[in-house]
Amino acid sequence: MLTRPDPITYLDHAAEAGRAYKQRLLDSLDLRPDHTALDVGCGPGTDLPAMAERAGAVIGVDLDQTMVEEARRRTAGLPVEVRLGDAHALPLDDRSVDRARVDRVLHQVADPAGVLAELRRVLRPGGRAALAQPDWETLAVDPGSTATNLAFNRFICDRIMTNPVVGRQLARLAAAAGLTVVTIDTEALLLRDFATADELLGLTRNTHRAVETGRITRPAADAWLADLTAGPFLATFTLFRVVVSAA
Repeated sequence: MLTRPDPITYLDHAAEAGRAYKQRLLDSLDLRPDHTALDVGCGPGTDLPAMAERAGAVIGVDLDQTMVEEARRRTAGLPVEVRLGDAHALPLDDRSVDRARVDRVLHQVADPAGVLAELRRVLRPGGRAALAQPDWETLAVDPGSTATNLAFNRFICDRIMTNPVVGRQLARLAAAAGLTVVTIDTEALLLRDFATADELLGLTRNTHRAVETGRITRPAADAWLADLTAGPFLATFTLFRVVVSAA
């Protein structure tokens, strides 16, 4: 049985792979020294120091106590406060933050619309938030069987991710929550190294899980993984970036 990677290590490696889009997401917030900025689902605090370089005060919120403790360790001495809390019920007062980011969090939550409503509640009038989400149905890998690739995607969307296509829904859900959509952008994230893609996308471990549930046959799975490891390899998927503002 293949085990999941250590969560903190996984998030650090995912942040490194997504460094370029994260920079664009940060830039879109237009942080200033008089701002209080919020990172919803801050994880181990990977992005908090960069926010603290631009904003006067930064608040990170995460549901996992281990993540909160690691984020506090990494931001010791910085103008950062890390709070234990649920994105559906943020531990902040109404209209208390100027900027917020929600990066690769909404595919995991029970109610994305509820999280966006909370975001609107805590943003000050004129405040801005930057949202980023992959669309897991768009995952494309090469080489290997296209049919197995599609079966793998269907398994991920049906059985692994809570909200696998919330990326494409971001703008609509944000508008329904009372936020004003400022910009919508997409970009294709590209991975050329199988080992990195395997860690971040769970290609091997989730293919084996798909076999165990009867979604992919063992011969098809073995052939697909053998092709992917033989390379040359690439994997790509669509990332949606949406910037919103509060009235």
